[in-house]
Amino acid sequence: METANANPRKGKLVMRIVFIAILIAGAAYGIKTWMYARSHETTDNAQIEGHAAPVIARVAGYVKSLDIQDYGAVKKGDTLVVIDDEEYKIALQQAQADYAQALADLETAKASMTNAGATLKMSQTNAQVALVKKDKSTADLRRDQNLFNDQAITNRQLDDTKANSLANDKTYQAALDQIELSKAGITVAASKIKQAEAIVASKKALVDQATLKLTYTHIIAPANGKIGRKPIEAGQFVQQGQNLFTVIDGTGFYVVANFKETQLPNIKLGQEAEIEIDGYADKLTGKVVEISQATGAKFSLLPPDNATGNFVKIVQRVPVKILLDNADKYADKLRAGLSVEVAIKY
Repeated sequence: METANANPRKGKLVMRIVFIAILIAGAAYGIKTWMYARSHETTDNAQIEGHAAPVIARVAGYVKSLDIQDYGAVKKGDTLVVIDDEEYKIALQQAQADYAQALADLETAKASMTNAGATLKMSQTNAQVALVKKDKSTADLRRDQNLFNDQAITNRQLDDTKANSLANDKTYQAALDQIELSKAGITVAASKIKQAEAIVASKKALVDQATLKLTYTHIIAPANGKIGRKPIEAGQFVQQGQNLFTVIDGTGFYVVANFKETQLPNIKLGQEAEIEIDGYADKLTGKVVEISQATGAKFSLLPPDNATGNFVKIVQRVPVKILLDNADKYADKLRAGLSVEVAIKY
């Protein structure tokens, strides 16, 4: 009877001990959690982000070949996609031909300037000769007038001298007019040279543009990393400006954690952060490097407008950028878009 009575007592004692132990453990856990919460701001609204470099088609055309695979690795500078370049080669040849014609026109304009200069020089020489003749005929007229006054020559001889002097005057004036005409020709030739030079520069720019477009038919990797799913195939037509795919840099991962606006007073630049990746057991560390100047809602496609009369107060979240310590060590595990939990110590 005493043994039977002892067992229930002993069982109750064990139950009490277990209950007390659980109570102590729960209290210890609660105190620890409370102490942790007093020195940390936490959120599970966070993701791994990476530097994404979009690969864009800068010219339109049919895909001739491509050297990429779904989720495959690429190296900066490697040719990933080749667009059929026959049309762009023809366009370049046409631009080069137009440029050569413009150069020829410029040489013609320069030759016209040389001819205009020679014409001016000749006109000036003719004017000098005409001036000599004019001065001589003027002197002859003065002499013959004196001789006529002395009745040494006839009136007809005097008239001939006058006519010769008038003709030489007109010839000299015509020579002066020819000089002015030659100068005008030089002005015209100079303007044609400037016009030809402008056309040459324009045609040269078209050659450079056509050359540049030809290089755009070879699309190269903008950075080291990996692409997502291969969205194009050989023979497919792509438009200018079309985003073909994106290269994710595998060495530049960081965390963007969205904290409630009520948590911001305790978050400062340079604070240490603890990061837990949902898919892995590893715990990472990092530092706060940037705090957004706007809430996440302001970056949405249709930001909310609280002036419409249907306002409902919602706690906003502000993105905080955290750089990972020793990110290269975890490069094989990190993936852009992975969910993480973040705790910032303050």
